[in-house]
Amino acid sequence: MRAVAPVTGPKVLRIGLVQGGKVIEERVIKQRTHVTIGPSEKSMFVIPSKSIPPSFRLFELVGGEYFLNFLDGMTGRVAFKAGVSELSALKSSAKRAPASNGNAYQVQLSEEARGKIVVGETTFLFQFVAPPPVQPKPQLPVSVKTGIANDIDWTTTIIAAFSFLFHFGAVGSIYSDWMDPIVDDEVDVAALLESVKQLPPPPVVEQPKENPDAPAASAAPTAEAPKAAGGGNKGAAAGPAKGSGAMSDARASALTNELAQLDMQMLGALNSSGNATASVLSSGDVPTGLLENAAASGSGVGKGGVAGLNMGGAGGGTVRPGAAGGGGLASIGNTGASGPATAGSAQTVKGPVGNAQVGGAAVSGGSVSNAPSIVAGMTAGFRRCYNKGLQEDPSMKGSVRITAKIGPNGEVISATPSGGSGLSGTVVSCVVARVQSAQFAPPEGGGATVVIPVTFVSQ
Repeated sequence: MRAVAPVTGPKVLRIGLVQGGKVIEERVIKQRTHVTIGPSEKSMFVIPSKSIPPSFRLFELVGGEYFLNFLDGMTGRVAFKAGVSELSALKSSAKRAPASNGNAYQVQLSEEARGKIVVGETTFLFQFVAPPPVQPKPQLPVSVKTGIANDIDWTTTIIAAFSFLFHFGAVGSIYSDWMDPIVDDEVDVAALLESVKQLPPPPVVEQPKENPDAPAASAAPTAEAPKAAGGGNKGAAAGPAKGSGAMSDARASALTNELAQLDMQMLGALNSSGNATASVLSSGDVPTGLLENAAASGSGVGKGGVAGLNMGGAGGGTVRPGAAGGGGLASIGNTGASGPATAGSAQTVKGPVGNAQVGGAAVSGGSVSNAPSIVAGMTAGFRRCYNKGLQEDPSMKGSVRITAKIGPNGEVISATPSGGSGLSGTVVSCVVARVQSAQFAPPEGGGATVVIPVTFVSQ
């Protein structure tokens, strides 16, 4: 611990401030300077007194010596080497000095002087003391000064650093290309061209020789079916494609004619009562104007022996199946003398059709602006539910009431059926599901109840 050196030199003032019989402040004026008192904040000692100037020099330093200044309203005593003197007694020998509120009395003080000065309710006690020793500057402990640097083992740190550098350098050299040979693009390209030149030529592919005796491929002939056109009866047949083929034009034309005759003879064989197309084409899907005349007289159809059908009767009248011998088409269709033709017709039995009648929707608990239109739009869905039920029970009919609770956003919270007499559970559940899928406008008041009566009748 460093010793504090004693301080030599002139003494300094030690002043104590007493108020109400108690020392409230004590101060050593280390630097020899003026000591001021007064109500001003700039004074060294601030006291609430109106009898003195704002900043009155109670102890004034003149030429390195202290002088005591006091006014007429101040009291007290000062002890000198010669004895103790009252301030009132010192006025006769004191020097007069100008002050802001009148003349002040000035008395020189020695370093042995001490005393008290009473200013209003405040008493100043003073004496001269040796200056306090100069305190050394605070210093940090040695442990704090050393810091982290002194705690590091520099030998181990340096070894570890060199080890990391060595290992990372070795890994980097492995992945670097500084040891790879220099690549000359021109040499590589020349070597590549030379290697391509040394490749063996591809093998020669022998083309198969054409056989002049083999028949040439021909396109398949296409034949158009005879088309009915207004103004006359035409049998237009498309000939085979031109070019080399196994079928000649004459053969293709003969086949086309036979197909046309077969079509006409088929129509004559389907009915023996009246014209051949009276009932067969009654639906009107195919135009029959041109075929009626040909069916009434057999002039349009030859006797025909195509495919062994044995139509016969080409001279006149109605073509009869099997007239030319053989079975032919004798068993096809109605060949009786009277009665309607039933060949190729199908009878469809139509089931009952249901209808749904929706009554007026009763809204309670709130107002729903679009309730009538939404309920009316459910009619088609109710009808579909009823028609599905009629497929199971054609005689089913009845009515049901659906009570739907509408949420604050217009959604259907619940749908409860009541009644439902005469209806199956499938129809009722289908109707309830349709109501639950509906979306109404948000009701006024946060909720509402809609009652929907539905009556189902079959037609």
